[in-house]
Amino acid sequence: MRMVLLYVILATYILAVNFYAVMLLKSQRDEYGEQESKPSGDGKLIITAILGGALAIYISMFIMRYRLKNLLLMILMPVVAVLNIWFFFLAFRSGLAFFVVA
Repeated sequence: MRMVLLYVILATYILAVNFYAVMLLKSQRDEYGEQESKPSGDGKLIITAILGGALAIYISMFIMRYRLKNLLLMILMPVVAVLNIWFFFLAFRSGLAFFVVA
């Protein structure tokens, strides 16, 4: 029963971080449209990507057509997304063994 709870918690975490990543990118796009200034907030996007939202940021960049000329984000997001997917795959495959305390 404890393992099922850990799977649910990890899946909820993945969904929450990806939802936050999409909303963060959308809010930055909306803010940029109002101010007509240079976009900022690469740090927030990078931290969110490292925490698990890289794939959502990368896909949202293309859907919203926003920040596509930022070379750092266009190179970093796919690399971090692959690392995120690999980590989450290992976490589910191992049965979350590194979270379970005997």
